[in-house]
Amino acid sequence: MRAIRIFLLSGLSLAILGDAALAAPPQPAPKKAEAPPPPRAASLGDLYERLARTTDESEAKGIVASIQRRWMRSGSDTADLLLSRAMEAAQDDQPLAIELLDRAIALQPNWAEAWNKRATVFFMMGDMTRSMADLRETLSREPRHFGALSGLGIILQSNGDRKQAYEVFRKALAVNPFLADVKKAVQSLEPDVGETSL
Repeated sequence: MRAIRIFLLSGLSLAILGDAALAAPPQPAPKKAEAPPPPRAASLGDLYERLARTTDESEAKGIVASIQRRWMRSGSDTADLLLSRAMEAAQDDQPLAIELLDRAIALQPNWAEAWNKRATVFFMMGDMTRSMADLRETLSREPRHFGALSGLGIILQSNGDRKQAYEVFRKALAVNPFLADVKKAVQSLEPDVGETSL
């Protein structure tokens, strides 16, 4: 009889404890270690700073590629496509390339790269006046655009404005010290403008 009583009490205890466990609010699961946040994409400013500081040419190439990818994105798929098609057309049909770039600029007037690409096509057409005007538009939107600075320096040098070309080339090198042709241009201009060598 005593064995039955113990059995019933233990069964009753288990039933009470089981009901209490079911009635209790659920306990939160133990916290898992939170994954670290994904690395923040470097801003364009960060990339320019890294480019100016690095002494490693291989690293510089990667940074330049990242900067150029950023330049190519306007925020508008339509404008991006127009620019892409314009650059395809530029080799064979420059007037079409200009028309496409005009449309990209109309859609995204603050997109420096659209102005820069149109400057490039004008340069290919031999229209240095409009090329220079578009390079200045590029630089008003992105003063660190070393491609536009280099192009502007080339036009200034070809126009005989050696001092201004020298200054613009130096600005390009301050942003991207790995522009070999620009370094050569600076060195060739130094005797004329009275500056010391790099």
